[in-house]
Amino acid sequence: MAFLNRRSFLRFTAGAGLGFGLSALLPAYARQGLSLSKASQGIDYPGVIDYPDVIDYPDVIDLQVQETAIQLGGRSAKALTTNGSIPGPLIRLREGQNISINVTNQLNEDTSIHWHGIILPPEMDGVPGVSFAGIKSGQTFTYRFPVTQSGTYWYHSHSGLQEQQGHFGPIVIDPAEPEPFEYDQDYVVMLSDWTFEDPHSVLANLKRMSPYYNYQRRTVANLAEDGEWRRMRMDPTDIADVTGATYTYLMNGIEPDANWTALFQPGDKVRLRFVNASAMTYFDVRIPGLKMTVVQADGQNIQPVAVDEFRIAVAETYDVIVEPQDEQAYTIFAETMDRSGYARGTLAISTGLEAPLPERRERPLRTMADMGMDHGSMDADLPTMDPNMSCMSSDAPMTDDMSGMSSDAPMTDDMSGTSSDAPMTDDMSCPGSSSMVPHGPDSHGAGNSGVPMMVGSRMHEPGTGLENTGTRVLVYTDLRSINPGYDQRSPERELELHLTGNMERYMWSFDGKKYSEEKELTFYNGERLRLVFVNDTMMEHPIHLHGMWMEVDNGAGEYKPRKHTINVKPAERLPVEINVDAPGRWAFHCHLLYHMEVGMFRTVAVIDPLSEVR
Repeated sequence: MAFLNRRSFLRFTAGAGLGFGLSALLPAYARQGLSLSKASQGIDYPGVIDYPDVIDYPDVIDLQVQETAIQLGGRSAKALTTNGSIPGPLIRLREGQNISINVTNQLNEDTSIHWHGIILPPEMDGVPGVSFAGIKSGQTFTYRFPVTQSGTYWYHSHSGLQEQQGHFGPIVIDPAEPEPFEYDQDYVVMLSDWTFEDPHSVLANLKRMSPYYNYQRRTVANLAEDGEWRRMRMDPTDIADVTGATYTYLMNGIEPDANWTALFQPGDKVRLRFVNASAMTYFDVRIPGLKMTVVQADGQNIQPVAVDEFRIAVAETYDVIVEPQDEQAYTIFAETMDRSGYARGTLAISTGLEAPLPERRERPLRTMADMGMDHGSMDADLPTMDPNMSCMSSDAPMTDDMSGMSSDAPMTDDMSGTSSDAPMTDDMSCPGSSSMVPHGPDSHGAGNSGVPMMVGSRMHEPGTGLENTGTRVLVYTDLRSINPGYDQRSPERELELHLTGNMERYMWSFDGKKYSEEKELTFYNGERLRLVFVNDTMMEHPIHLHGMWMEVDNGAGEYKPRKHTINVKPAERLPVEINVDAPGRWAFHCHLLYHMEVGMFRTVAVIDPLSEVR
C-alpha cells in the first residue's frame, strides 16, 4: 500500500486467531487492526484531524485486480482480489484534491471498479455498458476525478458477479474542514459475505428453486396457520435469498472464529466506520455493553443519535462513536437479518482478549404487514402537522425511541378521501404515522406477484426481527442532516417507481419489467425531482442511485438526510427528493447483487429539459 503514508497508521499487533483467516492477504488495516487516527501516533489529538502534516495524500494510486488463492477456515478457494487482498486496500483521500487511479486488469475476463457514493463524472463511475466500456484483460484504465466530498465510502466491481468473489474495498475521505465530532481512534469495519460456491451456481440454484438456501422453512405443523401465505405463493420465513447455508460472514475479511480486533485505551472515543460490502446480506449491528452514537450515514454528517444497535442494508455505511470506559473486551456483533449467521470482532485493550457472544436471536417471520394486508384499528394517535416538516409526523421528537414499534402496528381502516392516485406531497406516507393507503390494482404483469393491498411509510419501524428487542434501534426517522439542504425548492415533478418481483420464478424488476425489457428512466437536468419508491414485494431492497444524492423525505424538513443507498421495506411507500445536477447516463439498481443481475436495474439519462417536449 505504497499510496498510504506510513505515518497515518499505528502498527498494532495482529488480532487473535488470524491463522484461520485470510491473514496473508489482508490489507494492513484489517490484518493488524490498525487505527486511522492521529492519536494512535502519540500526538496530542483533540479529535479533529490537522492538515497537512498527518498524511501525504497521493495524486496517483495503482491498483491491480487479480485472481488469488486464499485459505479461509482451513478451506482453499480462489478469490478476485485488489492488490492481493480481501478487502482491497484502504484508499484514503482528502476533500478538494484531484486523484488519478490506475486500475490494471490481470484477470482473464473484463473487470471494473465503481466508486460507490462518490460524486464524479459519468465516464469515471465505472459501470460497464453505461458510460464506460469496462477494463479488458491485460489493460489499464485510469480513473481521474476531483474529490468533492468527505466521509466513509467503498469501491467494488460492477462486472458480473465479481463483487461476490472479493472484489471490493473501503474509501475514507478526510474533510477539508474540521469535523463536528471528536474521536481518538478510527477503524474501518467492513462486513461481507463469502461463499465457496461459484456465484453463478448460487444464482442458478435460486432460479431453479428460490428457497434453495432457506434451511429455516416452516414444517407441516404450520400448514394451517400458513394458509394465507400459500395462497399468496409466499413463505413467512423468506427473509434472505442467500443464507448461512452457503455463506461465511466476514469482518474485514476475517471469519468469526479468527476474531478481528481493534484496540483502545479506556476513555478513548473510538470511531467505527461500518461498511456493508456484502452481496446479499443485511446485518444487525450491536456492541453489548456500549452505546453507539451514530454520526454519519452514507458518508454524510448527521445530528448525533445514540442507539443500542442498527440495521445496515447492503451498500450502506454508518459511522459510530463508542466510549469504552473499562479495561475489558467488547464484542462487535453483526448478526444477519435472517439469523442464519454472524460476523464478529472485538474491541479490546490488548490483543488476544475476547468477550462473550450475545445470545442469538430467534429466526424472525414475515407478517401480514409485510404484504400490506394488516388491517388494524384507529387506536393509534393520529399524526399532526409540524409546519417545519415537509410531511405529517407524530408529536414525538424524531430522536425518541421508536424501537418498540412493531411492523404489526395498527393501520387505519378509514381510507376515505384517499386514492391510489393522490399526490404524495400531501402526505399519505408520513414517517411515524400508522396510516397506510390503498394500493392500485395494477400488478405490473408477470414480473410481479403478491401485490400488497396497502402501502405506506415504514421509516419509523426498526425492521423485521427488531420490533421487540427492548433495545434502541436506529430508524430512518432518526436521521437529520447537520446543515439544511442547499436547495429548498419544492419538487416540480413526481415519479413513482415500483419495486417488483416474482420470488417463485426468481424475477426481480422495476415496474414489472427487467432491464432487458425497459432500460432507461429520464431525469431533467436542473429539476428538483420527487421519486417515490413503492415496494410491491415482501423483501427489503437497498436501492442505489449513481452520480447524485437522494434526500430522504423522513419528516426532517430542511434537514433531510442525503443518502446514496435507500433501504425500502416490504409494502413501503418511501419518497426521496433529488437535485438533478449530473448530466449523462447513470446506473440505478437494487444493490442485492443477484436481484440486479436478473433485471432489477435501470439507467438514468439526465438530459437538458429543452431537448425534448416535456
